[in-house]
Amino acid sequence: MTITITAFAQSPDRGRGLARDMRVRWALEEVGQPYAVRLLTFKDMKEPAHLALQPFGQIPTYEDGDLALFETGGIVFHIAERHAGLLPEDADARARAISWMFAALNTIEPPILDREMPTYTERDKPWYAERLPILESRIRTRLDALSRRLGDADWLDGAFSAGDLLMVTVLRRLEGSGVLEDYPRLSAYITRGKDRPAYTRAFDAQRAVFTATSA
Repeated sequence: MTITITAFAQSPDRGRGLARDMRVRWALEEVGQPYAVRLLTFKDMKEPAHLALQPFGQIPTYEDGDLALFETGGIVFHIAERHAGLLPEDADARARAISWMFAALNTIEPPILDREMPTYTERDKPWYAERLPILESRIRTRLDALSRRLGDADWLDGAFSAGDLLMVTVLRRLEGSGVLEDYPRLSAYITRGKDRPAYTRAFDAQRAVFTATSA
């Protein structure tokens, strides 16, 4: 059976590759697995059929036969475990790659989202201008450590892995914020990720949905 994932019928990221189905698309492209996409409206996401797959009414979900998964970290980990190409064969290197997957989602992404949400919901509030530098300072603390650890290497731990895939997609949420301009190593790291053919295929597929619905 063909793997099926869910994605926004009208993505709020306006085709920029930031919606979380991008991570799953990229992982599937890296391991060479075909997949189908079921597009959902925001109303569809709150219907019982989708809530049975994703109890929080979000995207993406992943279905393969009788297996149904939600949460991008869990989905990407499953893809990486089942198919060669995203996790090293060496047990220790594999464990380190998995650690970087958790680091991307649990250490780097939360302060980025803490900064991102007020730009949508609090920009007109009197405290916004004072709060933003505080939020950015928390991000910079994480990026300082990440940049030092990456150094001049291409990837976080040897060859490209699922840890890099998730880290690149998380860091991309800072594009256009001005924060990444102070981190040339991380900017170059993001560019290397975006230059991968599998990334390009995933990005084009996600953007095609936005282009079609916009037209």
